[in-house]
Amino acid sequence: LQYLLYGPLVVNVLYMNYYYGGGQQSWCFLVLVVLALRALVHQFWSSYSCMLFLNRTRRIDEQGIEYSQIDEEWHWDDFLILQTGIASFLYMSSPPLMDLPFWDWRGIICCVALHVIVSEPLYYWIHRLLHADVLFRRYHWYHHSSKVLHPFTGSHLTLMEHVVICVVVGIPIVGTHLIGFGSMSSTFGYLLCFDFLQCLKHSNVEVFPSRLFDAVPVLKYLVCTPSYHSLHHKEMGSNFCLFLPVYDEIWKTTNPKSWEVQRSISSKRSERIFRSRVPDFVFLAHVVDVMSSLHASFVFRSFNSNPFGIKPFLFLMWPGSYVTMLMIWAKSKTFLFSFYFLRGKLHQTWVVPRYGFHYFLPFAKEGINKQIEDAILKADKLGVKVISLAALNK
Repeated sequence: LQYLLYGPLVVNVLYMNYYYGGGQQSWCFLVLVVLALRALVHQFWSSYSCMLFLNRTRRIDEQGIEYSQIDEEWHWDDFLILQTGIASFLYMSSPPLMDLPFWDWRGIICCVALHVIVSEPLYYWIHRLLHADVLFRRYHWYHHSSKVLHPFTGSHLTLMEHVVICVVVGIPIVGTHLIGFGSMSSTFGYLLCFDFLQCLKHSNVEVFPSRLFDAVPVLKYLVCTPSYHSLHHKEMGSNFCLFLPVYDEIWKTTNPKSWEVQRSISSKRSERIFRSRVPDFVFLAHVVDVMSSLHASFVFRSFNSNPFGIKPFLFLMWPGSYVTMLMIWAKSKTFLFSFYFLRGKLHQTWVVPRYGFHYFLPFAKEGINKQIEDAILKADKLGVKVISLAALNK
């Protein structure tokens, strides 16, 4: 029901489209567009973070995400509703967004300058104050209650902290408009870049190679890597910056292990360390059907903590999922789908990239058998002691 708050914006767009035949769009349309783009940025990072077959060797925290954390972060997009509401009130009291130019290079420079000079230090000190005992117990503990970082963790905040983020985000945008250099590109670009960097540092995947910082050392002061921010969540007394570690350097709160950890995770040594942990148990599963494939964690993570069920809006995604199935059938190998630790044992689920109906096609059986055989031989080579097969794989 919370999405009904977008109702007035949608009604305005429909009204303008009906009376002007699509020839004129209101600022409500642009607000909804940037809202959708911001949601896509978060969904993109969520999908990437859950693709273990792509990033398992560069994961910072090797623990799996528990269902309780998924439930706690269920309403990760509430901040979008809040910021959309605030933006709507601002635009109703100022010149329409459509009157702004699409591009103004001065606005880009002004927006970046206000972020670096005002928003970054403001956030740093508010964040540092939130780690004071009283404020932490009343507010900031909620954000740190997420044990394993995920892109949605960045918006797992109390209402007071969401208001603070609105101020931090609003200063460069409103300031640029008041100076007279505002444009749609600076407004939308800043919001999307802010979300992108916020998701990146909470992704739990080290995406930056260490050699990049060796080649350009100054980047250590300009880039908040996922491993840099993960240390803040583990030890809490350091690395308070938003996106620019230079402010941690200025006020002497940089964790001395920051770049050593970054190097160890991003280097090839970390891959060997990860592979030294042989799974104690492997379950070799397969996809059931097209609809069930949409419940994978790298599609919609929230479905992981719910019993399987058909969601009406998923039918809109069926055509794309069907094409994906054909691509997987043509060229794909068994991949790591999920893992968890139970009583100190590492359990992994591997998936044979075949759907249920494939097993009843006579000409497909040879290829499926080859996939299963390769997976068993790989498990044996790794030293896996127990491997179990899903029903159709048997």
